[in-house]
Parts: sequence; structure tokens; C-alpha cells
Amino acid sequence: MSTTKRPDPRLARTDDSWLTLPNPHGVPVEICAAPDVPIESAVVDELLTVVETAATLDAMGARLDRVVCTPDFHKGAGIPIGTVLQTTGALIPQAVGNDINCGMRVEATSLTVDRVRPHLDRLEQHLRHLFFEGGRRIGLTPAHREGLLRDGLPGLLSAGVPSGAEGAWAQVRPDDLAPDNLHAAGHPVASAAGFDDWITSGGGTSYDSIIGSVGGGNHFAELQYVSEIHDGAAAYAWGLAPGRVVLMVHTGSLSLGHQANSTGQDQARALWPRGVPMPRNRILPMLLTDEGSARIGKYLTAFANAANFAIGNRFFLALMMRAGLAAVAGQVDSRLVYESPHNLLWPSPDGTVVHRKGATPAAGPGDTTPWGEPVIVPGSMGAPSHLLRGLGNPRALQSACHGAGRSVPRGSASRGSDAELDAFLDEFRVVTPLNHRDPALAGRRDILDAWRRDLKQEAPWAYKEVGPVVRTLETAGVATPVAELRPLLTVKG
Repeated sequence: MSTTKRPDPRLARTDDSWLTLPNPHGVPVEICAAPDVPIESAVVDELLTVVETAATLDAMGARLDRVVCTPDFHKGAGIPIGTVLQTTGALIPQAVGNDINCGMRVEATSLTVDRVRPHLDRLEQHLRHLFFEGGRRIGLTPAHREGLLRDGLPGLLSAGVPSGAEGAWAQVRPDDLAPDNLHAAGHPVASAAGFDDWITSGGGTSYDSIIGSVGGGNHFAELQYVSEIHDGAAAYAWGLAPGRVVLMVHTGSLSLGHQANSTGQDQARALWPRGVPMPRNRILPMLLTDEGSARIGKYLTAFANAANFAIGNRFFLALMMRAGLAAVAGQVDSRLVYESPHNLLWPSPDGTVVHRKGATPAAGPGDTTPWGEPVIVPGSMGAPSHLLRGLGNPRALQSACHGAGRSVPRGSASRGSDAELDAFLDEFRVVTPLNHRDPALAGRRDILDAWRRDLKQEAPWAYKEVGPVVRTLETAGVATPVAELRPLLTVKG
């Protein structure tokens, strides 16, 4: 698979920030990418296959209105990461995918980098215990579990913090549901019956390996600090100042998202007209009709349950980061900057549906976001992350990228240079279940080699440079930078 700064010949550049993809279906397809943002030829192949859905929708009496791709656009599993689809009269479960409401949570803490940096060795030990060695201690009752899946954080916390709370629970603060944070609260639905097994697991208060899990792939929990301010007024409003320590969490709905997406696929197949061949690209829309409302409702309920779980999971991961900081630096106050979803769909009363897969909303200034919607763009491990404010660009369907984006497939990245990985590990802390510095592992090359292969898949060389990606958002009028965040350590599952 080739990646090059020379655009694929099937793409037509319209200006320094945008390209178009002409296609036989006449669907407007635009890619937000400056000339220095690489685009794989394989992802163009995949995108052309997705656009074939226009013919499927036309035959059903619905429409694929537009497709927009963000600067981190790269090959996915059927639909590229960084794809935004707007349809009319139908929704497409696959355009959201398995990891429903994968997203980011960013909190600004009361600590400064000078207060934390001297304690990184101890902090690494505490975080390994909290994340991987049984320290999270997230006991949930059936009421907690059902409340979370039905109502998000309000449902979770209305069941009360368990008495004698320890681990992550001990870090809950009254202002975690302050009015300013309610945008992150959840997606209320009437039922969570599709997840009864998880709700009732263990009977009373029980512990599992799902809630509080980082997950795999590009998910992480990271400790950062504000290294540069670009927009002082917005940064102040968001609680950011130079040297301020920040928590950033990236994860999703894990196995619950897979189950919800499977529900969507099942309902879409059940609604497919008998005798009509399946689309060649295997992408099955669901018409927004009265006849299909019960099956669509079943999917959207499971969808909301998984989305609520993802919000709760990020909340607990942030609490675990707070607990690690408190163990080495004393009392920690933390303020939510923003909760930003990547994989969701947004139906409108006019019958249009915006689907985002690996893309984040970037609305402009409004009543609830006076500075514009915060846009969170992490870099690769060890690279700076960026906070921007959305400008509500209609050309981008008010959407932005959710990171730098892969430039090398995971299989190829895992065969990367050992010398490069060693140089990276000498300069940066990565907290994983395995402590590669443990002398007891010195003779276990099999274990260490497997660990190194996994880590290489998410190493810096596997991703695009975040700088050109952020500059593209700015020059395209999608979002403007507010602050740069430099990492102190990353927790990877």
C-alpha cells in the first residue's frame, strides 16, 4: 500500500485545502487535505466503493447527499476512517461502525507540569496498578449498569457512589455533573434490555474487565501539559493555562458497541426486500419509514446504550488518571474541557442523517459553545496534541478530524525498525500491562518480542504528522487552534 504526498490521479485539487473525487454517481465528494497531507491510494479505492451506496439509496427512494472526508482520512474496514456521510431518508449502521461513540474526553487539572514531572516514576507504577493490576476497583450494581446504559452519566451517578468507595470511584466530585458538563451526560433511551447479561452480571455489586478498559488499537489515556496557547480568550474560558496538566482519554464502547452494531446489521438485513440482490459493496441502508420504524428503533436503542457506555467508560478512565495523580501529588481538582464523539449519527427532523466515522463535530459559536465547539486532535504517541475551536464550516458538514490518521497499515507498522522503537522508548514513557524494564523479563524474548510488535503498530512512524493536519483544518476554515498539549506519558492497553 503506497502513501504519497502526490495526490491520487483520481482526485482533483480545487484549492490548497480541498480535493474532490469525481465519481459515476454524481455524488459531491470532497476531501479536506492540504498538499502536504498524504492520502493512500487504497483509501480512494475504498471511498469509491462506499459511493456506490448512492445507487442503492436511489433504488430505495432515498438519497446519498454528500460525502466529506477529514484530513486524517485513511483506509478502514469497508468505510474509510474520517468519512462523513449525509443521507436523506435512510440511515446506514456501517457508516458508524462497531465502536459506537468512540471519542475523546479532555480534563484540565489543578496541577502544573513542574509539580508532576519529578514524580513520573512513581506515577507510572500507580497507573500500571490502576489500569492493569486490579487497582481500578469499579464496583457496579445492576442499578449503576442500567442507569448508565439508559441515561449516561446522570443514570450512573443517580445510583450513588458506593459506600467506602476506592480506586476510580473515590475520585468522583460533585461538579462532575455541573451544568457546564451536561453536553457530555448521555443519550437517554427508555430501555437497555438488549444488554441484560451485562446489567445483571454478578448479581449485586460486581466487577468486570470491560468498564474502565482502554481498549486496543489507537485508544489511550494520556497525561499532558499545556505547552502553547494560540487563542488566549478561548483557552481561559476552557480552563487552560501554560504549564497546566491535562488528561486526555480516547476510547469507545468496546464489546457493547460490537453488539449494538450487530443488532443494526441484523435489523438492516431483516428489512432488506426479499428477492432483491444485496448491494455489491455489502453496505445496507435502513429506510426511515413507518414500516421499518420498529426495527430502526431497536437499533437506535442499542446504539444509544453503547454510546452511553462509551461516555461512562471515558469518565472512569479519567477518574483512574485522577487517582494516579492524587497518589503522587495530593488532592487533584479537574474540570471537563470537552467530550467529543467520533462514531455517531445525527438524524434531523427533515429526514437527513449525518453519519460520522472517525470524525468529530466542529460546530461554530452558539449558545452552548460560545467559542465554537472544542475540537480535539491528538498526535501519535509522543507527539503534541491540539485543541481547536470549531467554525461550523458547512462545506465540511461542520466536521473535523479526530487525530493525525494512520499512514502505515498495522501489519506493516509491526515490522518497523527495532532501533527506532528503542530510541522512542528511551525518550518517552508508555505504560502498558507489561513493564518492559522489569529485570524478570530479561530472559523472555518471546514475551518482549510480542510486546514490541504490538507497540510498533501504534508507534509514531505509523501515523501522519499532526502539524500539517492541524494546519489544514485552519486554512480550510474548519477549526482554529486554541492550545497545544505536549505528552508526559501514555497508557496503552
